[in-house]
Amino acid sequence: MSDFTISDTGFMQEALGLARRALGLTAPNPMVGAVVVANGEIVGRGFHPRAGEPHAEIFALRNAGDRALNAELYVTLEPCNHQGKTPPCTETIIRAGIRRVVIGTTDPNPLVEGRGAKRLLEAGIKVEIGLLGSECCRLNEAWNKYITTGLPFVTLKTAASLDGRIATHSGHSQWITNEKSRHYVHQLRAANDGILVGIGTLLKDNPKLTARLPGLEPRSPYRIIVDSLLRTPLDSQVFGPDGRERMLLVTHQHSEEKLAPYRKLVKEILILPTNDLGQIDLLELMKTLAARGITSLLIEGGSEINGSALDNRIIDKVCFFYAPILVGGRGSLGMISGQGAETIDQALPIKDITIRHFDDDLCIEGYLDYKGIKY
Repeated sequence: MSDFTISDTGFMQEALGLARRALGLTAPNPMVGAVVVANGEIVGRGFHPRAGEPHAEIFALRNAGDRALNAELYVTLEPCNHQGKTPPCTETIIRAGIRRVVIGTTDPNPLVEGRGAKRLLEAGIKVEIGLLGSECCRLNEAWNKYITTGLPFVTLKTAASLDGRIATHSGHSQWITNEKSRHYVHQLRAANDGILVGIGTLLKDNPKLTARLPGLEPRSPYRIIVDSLLRTPLDSQVFGPDGRERMLLVTHQHSEEKLAPYRKLVKEILILPTNDLGQIDLLELMKTLAARGITSLLIEGGSEINGSALDNRIIDKVCFFYAPILVGGRGSLGMISGQGAETIDQALPIKDITIRHFDDDLCIEGYLDYKGIKY
């Protein structure tokens, strides 16, 4: 690995900050940021705003103009060397006269996968890889999984009392966490391509499932309702005024007469098989969503859908909020049901844990360790 300087690190941190500006907007592409540096000064900045738009390197080089000649380029992800919706970035970098390219992480896309760096080296450009590599890789954790497995990256979010209850024995659940925790949830929504809930949550809470923060409205993800028996009320809030183009309804086989009212309210009805318990096949659903360009998914369901997601091993990351209250009660709902582990040694470990505080609420985030399965 190269001996990167403090200045190198600062420039890559700037590129990472630029990349994050497009959080929730680039699917099915990755987030990428780039800066052009001449004589120790940033002379060009850019990030990839959305699929179909130029890549970060192109914006940064345009911003730099003639100052890119003999300059250095810092980019969070390996430049592409293939013709897609946009031309290869490597050729633009070469023509601009860049002398050194510092790359955060190589591109796992089989169409790139080292070819970008190789092309730059062949052109006589100095290439160094790995600066803030972990941060650059984590930035695109959803896209990394999607491009290598064809499945979306799934985050399970739930909120519970300190004794792990998501609702009282009467079914009451609003609000367990405080306003600051809920504010963070809206940020999570804006960062994901889709939000999924089961019919139980929809009937109980009647959620809107939108990112309701100033400036984040354009980033509201697809709202996905899993309802095998088609019990979703037609006046549910999830069908709001902007609902149709961002709304997917997942169900089983039904008559066209029963489906017809929903076709007017949603972008698409996904008809999928069910398992022996009558539950929608979630793995098949993940494949179906990925085929529609949904690279990241936030599950905000109840105990049943959470359990089904865990049993089907589709969860990559958890985000659990705990409020400093005790609910108790034999009939109160736990966070995750389903089949679960038979013995404690079969329980799934959580790794790379991050703990956040939102006043008195606690948020624990971590990644599922499927015993050697990596994306």
